[in-house]
Amino acid sequence: MLKAAGVGVGDEVIVPAFGNVEIAQAVAQAGALPVFADIDPVTYCLEPAAVEAAAGPRTAAVVAVHRFGRQADMALLYGIGQRHGLLVLQHGENQAPRDEVAQRRQRAGYLDARLRGVRTPEGGDGHTYQQYVVRVPGNGRPDRDAFARAVRAKGVECRVPVKTPVHRLPEFWRCVSLPETERAADETLALPVDASLTKRDMQRIVAACNALGGLLEPAS
Repeated sequence: MLKAAGVGVGDEVIVPAFGNVEIAQAVAQAGALPVFADIDPVTYCLEPAAVEAAAGPRTAAVVAVHRFGRQADMALLYGIGQRHGLLVLQHGENQAPRDEVAQRRQRAGYLDARLRGVRTPEGGDGHTYQQYVVRVPGNGRPDRDAFARAVRAKGVECRVPVKTPVHRLPEFWRCVSLPETERAADETLALPVDASLTKRDMQRIVAACNALGGLLEPAS
């Protein structure tokens, strides 16, 4: 899509550094330079104000990535594109059947009401919970990683959604300030909300997480 739009050598393309290294790779393959902008701490998608701040005379495009079942603020991003003459592209997540989304939302609601010691995700309109991403408060990555190990030891699958932001990878290393991206990479953990999970499975997730609640600062 970038090549078809004429994006190439000498151009810059604004992308998120929180996940999706393939987006930066696609920009580089088109001959352009990926420029990283910070994310919104609630949606984990590009923060429009950060995109506008990153736009410069060589900026040709913006690639917005929808994350964890939340949508990027496309209305604001399209507005920025119009003001600066930029191509605005979307990288979407696969759409699940409606009944599957409804079941994930039900399980997310169950966790929202019962989890303690972690910051649960803000639902918002249209959240499909492709991943149920919590934040583990405390001392960032060490506490998050210790929490994940302890939860797995109790038989609950969980995963770190973004282990290393793209701007910290050797091939795309940038000396750039992305505080929300860094914080999200250090604190986030994805818990299961698959439609196949039984009530007993959900109870096990809550019990495993809440058993560790006393080791953490209370969620604000």
